[in-house]
Amino acid sequence: MPQTAEYRIVVGRSARRLWLYCGGTVLLEHPIAIGRNLAADKSVEGDQATPLGEFFICAKNPQSRFFLSLCISYPNAAHADRGLRAGLIDAREHAQITEALAQRRRPPQNTRLGGEIYIHGEAPGEARGDDATRGCIALSNPAMQELFDRAPLGTRVSIEA
Repeated sequence: MPQTAEYRIVVGRSARRLWLYCGGTVLLEHPIAIGRNLAADKSVEGDQATPLGEFFICAKNPQSRFFLSLCISYPNAAHADRGLRAGLIDAREHAQITEALAQRRRPPQNTRLGGEIYIHGEAPGEARGDDATRGCIALSNPAMQELFDRAPLGTRVSIEA
């Protein structure tokens, strides 16, 4: 199996596509749904925006209510810096976020910046709409199974406009 550093997930928000790369080779490509707030970069809890930037898979949940899920490391350092400048988080919360990221752990999920941003499948009985999430990235369950099986913890995730 390739090393984690060789894997990379790219999410194109405007293209509504997710790609899994290993080196320069596309292993998977699937349509996605994103957050309802299409124009914004996630900045606060409840804004329903999908964040932009560089992240990594910081947790895998095989028992998600959305079939399977991969937690991305939101907020990242750029979001934390912006939140500190805007007074949304304090210096202690900023330090907790940056320390977790430096240690490749899940950053705090309960600040005013929001959290619990996942790449996930579908909830039972819910059809996946084009933009039906509160900021997450949703795939069909078969596509999510493929991604979940192939993307190890630590996989880099780039979310682009």
